[in-house]
Amino acid sequence: MLETIVFLVFGFTGGALRSRIDHMNANPGRPRLLRELNDRAAVELLASSGVLTRAQVSEMTGLSKVTANHVLSRLEERGLVIKVGVQEGGRGPSAALYGLNPSCGYVIAIEVYLDTTRAVLTDITEGVLAETTVSTDVTADPAAVVHTIVEDLIQTAQIDMARVQACVIALPAVIDPVTSDIRFCYDMPAWCGNVIEILRQRLRLPVTIDNDVNLAAIAERAAGVASEARNFVLVWIGRGPGSAVMVGDQLLRGTMGAAGELGWMPVPGAVVSDGGFDRSRHEVGAAFQSLVGWRAVQELAKRHQIVADDAAQSVAAAAGDAAAGSMTGAAFLDELARRIALGVASICTVLDPELVVLGSHVGAAGGNELAGRVQRAVAGMCLARPRVEPSTVLDWPVLRGAVLVGVDQARERVFFGDL
Repeated sequence: MLETIVFLVFGFTGGALRSRIDHMNANPGRPRLLRELNDRAAVELLASSGVLTRAQVSEMTGLSKVTANHVLSRLEERGLVIKVGVQEGGRGPSAALYGLNPSCGYVIAIEVYLDTTRAVLTDITEGVLAETTVSTDVTADPAAVVHTIVEDLIQTAQIDMARVQACVIALPAVIDPVTSDIRFCYDMPAWCGNVIEILRQRLRLPVTIDNDVNLAAIAERAAGVASEARNFVLVWIGRGPGSAVMVGDQLLRGTMGAAGELGWMPVPGAVVSDGGFDRSRHEVGAAFQSLVGWRAVQELAKRHQIVADDAAQSVAAAAGDAAAGSMTGAAFLDELARRIALGVASICTVLDPELVVLGSHVGAAGGNELAGRVQRAVAGMCLARPRVEPSTVLDWPVLRGAVLVGVDQARERVFFGDL
């Protein structure tokens, strides 16, 4: 039993581990619980490592070969693990390779923005089976829109709706971390309120709604430059600026879910927001938003005689020029970096993070030219000395984060929900 407990708790994090250990202490020697721990360890290992032989599962979990055989046989009987081939070339007979069964559960991830809504349907191993992109109608009923998208994905992939285990929706919104009510969604007011219950009833699916930048941070932690950081801040210079703070693997959401709403941060050089909106500019017209929102970046680029179709292209052009020795590109990036650093330094003064990631198309477009300037500017404004790097998750980071959250939820329901 000691072997079973000591080597298998790596599959749990935080409260899940504590709850299981408490349960074990209250019910010593429960075979059912030990089987669950063993199964979870094997599932987590296969999810992170791909296909493995029985011997590899035994070695990498610390389980005896006999126990590993029992675990894989049990999971195979339940249809959760399948043989996917054989490993040849070693000594002795070929060994069967095992992997998670992709068809045992599916996930839908949807990213909703002002102009475009993008959605994907994946299996439980993150393989994409269907995807769609539609124009966003900000006046439409969210439940009707999402229902249409879900049905389209299901029909395209030709799967049973009952096998969808999670639907995760990303919004540029303030979302209550307890109730999931949408407190504020400037671009899409039709989404405000208790939309999640309506969606769950309409879709008859487990639905999660989360802030877009929070989900991008999850993707950055899993597959980006922040994968090894103890704690980091993702600064999102999108249509409006936002941020996400991650300590370990935990997002800091705040009481109302408003943590990270960087656009509202009062900073030197910007008019303090009175809580109103400048609808003619289609954005919050004060505070940090007015310094680094997309419109502000474009206006700054024009003043430096950099002409491009949007903010990201302006920053990319300036970064290329600066790398080639252009004073025009360098001057633009210097000013933009100083503006970004005002918000970053305010965060770092309180949190002192190890790493700041510049996300969104704008942050990625600036590359190391912009990141290096922001790092130097922050160091001149506060005592914190975070490393500043551009995001390395370039393809749909928000949607990628939504898929990761959905797959985690689906695996929990499929593999452990009935234990």
